[in-house]
Amino acid sequence: MPIVKFAAVAVAIVLGACGGAAGPVSTAGVAVATATAQPKPDRPELLLATTTSTQDSGLLDVLIPDFEKRTGYKVKTSAVGTGAALAIGGRGDADVVLVHAPSAELDFMKAGNGERRLFIMHNDFIVVSPPDDPAKIKGMPVLKALAAIAGARASFISRGDNSGTDILEKALWKQAGIAPAAPWYLEAATGMGQTLQIASEKRAYTITDRATYLARKAQLTLAIVVDGDPPLLNYYHVITVSPTKFPKVNIAGANAFADYLVAPDTQKLIASFGVDKYGQQLFFPDAGKPEPPGS
Repeated sequence: MPIVKFAAVAVAIVLGACGGAAGPVSTAGVAVATATAQPKPDRPELLLATTTSTQDSGLLDVLIPDFEKRTGYKVKTSAVGTGAALAIGGRGDADVVLVHAPSAELDFMKAGNGERRLFIMHNDFIVVSPPDDPAKIKGMPVLKALAAIAGARASFISRGDNSGTDILEKALWKQAGIAPAAPWYLEAATGMGQTLQIASEKRAYTITDRATYLARKAQLTLAIVVDGDPPLLNYYHVITVSPTKFPKVNIAGANAFADYLVAPDTQKLIASFGVDKYGQQLFFPDAGKPEPPGS
């Protein structure tokens, strides 16, 4: 395919129009691209608050440089748990958030903290175990597996940080009718990568997103024992922080980033991420698709 030369007149930025409900790519706040110059936004610094799974998996290391190159924005990232990311956005201290806890996200929107909320992608959670699988849960549905872990009083490490993973894990225990407690249940209050390391060192079970596990697998003595169960699906949304509630928000940059994530080329990039290294898809693009139930 021949290389398209930029004209010295206005051109579309980011990746072109987005399909489905995502809408067209925004050019707000970005200078016109020319043959010799990168776009120059009026406010180039963009504050992103996101979950640790996008950082620990390595996905942000692919997406952020591509976004910056295409738009001229410079992204400052705070990779924390989803609860903390939403709290940052809820104070107006981020321009945009990328998170994976639909119930908490909906509360964020109801409070008037967000302007746009777009469905980006999903991956899945898995239960990982020390090699001997002391509770013998391999292949079980997740709720039965948690009941078996509790019954065996097998060590389980929880993130305990109000992240999207932590919210999902707590909901699963509740659905299983179990109130986990010490000494066999411990809260690490750390990100996903650190929680996996602690579980590995303590020969304990934990729940993790698949992408972070695969990215850290070489340093761990943990194996996947439960996966593929529908309650373990993990949905991600991007939310632009409300400029009405927080006038200092860089809404042009937030919209540019949201539009970038739902653009077709970015969705292809998300779909291909990790396949060459891990031999499997880590994230599944969902832009323009119907929202999953409860999301």
